[in-house]
Amino acid sequence: MTNAFSRTRRYLALWFPFLPTDRLRAEPSSTCQTPPDAPLVLHARQGGALRLVALDAAAARLGLARGMTLADARARHPDLAAQEHDAAADALWLEQLGQDCIRFTPHVTLVPPDGIGLDITGTAHLFGDEAALAEQVEDHCAALGLTVRSACAGTLAAARALARHAPLPITDEAAAIRALPVGALGLDAEATRACLRAGLKTVGDLAARPAATIAARFGMAAVTALHRLTGDAQAPSAPLAVETPLRFTRRFAEPVAHQDSIAAALAELLDRAVAALRERGHGGRAFRLELHRSDGAVHALEVAAAAPTRDPARIQRLFAERIGALADPLDPGFGYDSMVLAIPAAQRLDAAQTSFADAGEGDPASALAELVEQLSTRLGPGRIRRLAARDSHIPEQAQLALPALTHPAAPLRLPPPAPGEPPLRPLLLFDPPQPVEVIAEVPDGPPLRFRWQRKLLDVRRYEGPERIAAEWWRRRGGEAPGGGGLTRDYYRVEDQRGRRFWIFRHGLYTERADPRWFLHGLFA
Repeated sequence: MTNAFSRTRRYLALWFPFLPTDRLRAEPSSTCQTPPDAPLVLHARQGGALRLVALDAAAARLGLARGMTLADARARHPDLAAQEHDAAADALWLEQLGQDCIRFTPHVTLVPPDGIGLDITGTAHLFGDEAALAEQVEDHCAALGLTVRSACAGTLAAARALARHAPLPITDEAAAIRALPVGALGLDAEATRACLRAGLKTVGDLAARPAATIAARFGMAAVTALHRLTGDAQAPSAPLAVETPLRFTRRFAEPVAHQDSIAAALAELLDRAVAALRERGHGGRAFRLELHRSDGAVHALEVAAAAPTRDPARIQRLFAERIGALADPLDPGFGYDSMVLAIPAAQRLDAAQTSFADAGEGDPASALAELVEQLSTRLGPGRIRRLAARDSHIPEQAQLALPALTHPAAPLRLPPPAPGEPPLRPLLLFDPPQPVEVIAEVPDGPPLRFRWQRKLLDVRRYEGPERIAAEWWRRRGGEAPGGGGLTRDYYRVEDQRGRRFWIFRHGLYTERADPRWFLHGLFA
């Protein structure tokens, strides 16, 4: 078995055996609310039935497998968590992982649906050796919450097969390739069965036969796959395109200190940046301006946009806001020798045309985004926040407060109340809910009177209960509302003065002997 190509090229293959489920748990905006140790499977409709297409490590340990029907899996394990599979999200996640791996080598190839190949020829020594580089890559993936296996070889096909099928770590690459099962060749099911029926169980068994015999019995695809594993051929690959960061410099023949000259130079840099962004089809999300003084000092200003933008006037206003918010004004000293404008973050921005009806009107969404940008720039990025929906039925966990300039998810509309009725939820909730003393007509009935902040309030009207169960994985009870797995009974109540409150009893009498009551919010 020859290895002609391995003398010149080296590859590191990454295999993510649980990529779809790991992605669900790793994404910041994920709708997956299952605990890390709970078995999770993803399903899709195949042949008129819902079948498992992905599973996590916990589900694999239970003996579940891809292709099994969801009904069969739930019959075996009723506590199984299941969600619909999103293949497009997996592909986007894999591409983002590939872009992230460019920090280790400029030649990164995606191996869908769950692999990445890195050409580490000439780069492994920068990290020590191949083993040290593989360890750093694995640690980086593990920090993202991903399960990964990696292996190095002289061809990408061999590295990928070793990562998927060989016991790790590998001490003898050639012997490990020979010991691979014939399934590592990636042939179709019929060709693989034919190899096994012929007594060829490993790659070494197949490589010991003449190529003409292999092609005659199992097809030319078997010969090609074998040559790619043994190093006699390389598979074609399309590395990810590496886009150079956008960075624009303006140097001055003489140091400048006048504000008008600096503003004119910034406008020139912005025009160049906008042209480059338009050529790439991107819009900037973050901008960094560096002012280099003649004495060597550097003043750096950073601004962020609420949405991708190519509007130079908008970006210039953000820098003006940032300069105005500085505690110490910029001191040009003897003047600036040069200015540098960098765009560290950009996103795709497609051209959009407004309708004729809106031609003379401003876009409310754009105006709101500009207001958010200006306030965040002047007050600080963490001062202005937005609410992001989460897939949770627990009221205080249904939303997260995130910085407004973070990438927004798709907005969710709250169901409108019936005409003349108050909203189902208060706009603001107490954090934490405030304890109240309640008198009820029967132990598990609605409140008739309650004491809050040393005031006794009589209930004139009530509506409820709205029963909200705790998450099924919270097994233990607790005194605090968020501290255990107790059921909540919510009531909308109105006192004698017409004020409306949102009150809940924390726990049923079958769950604890003395359930406590809490006030969770006030209706306007």
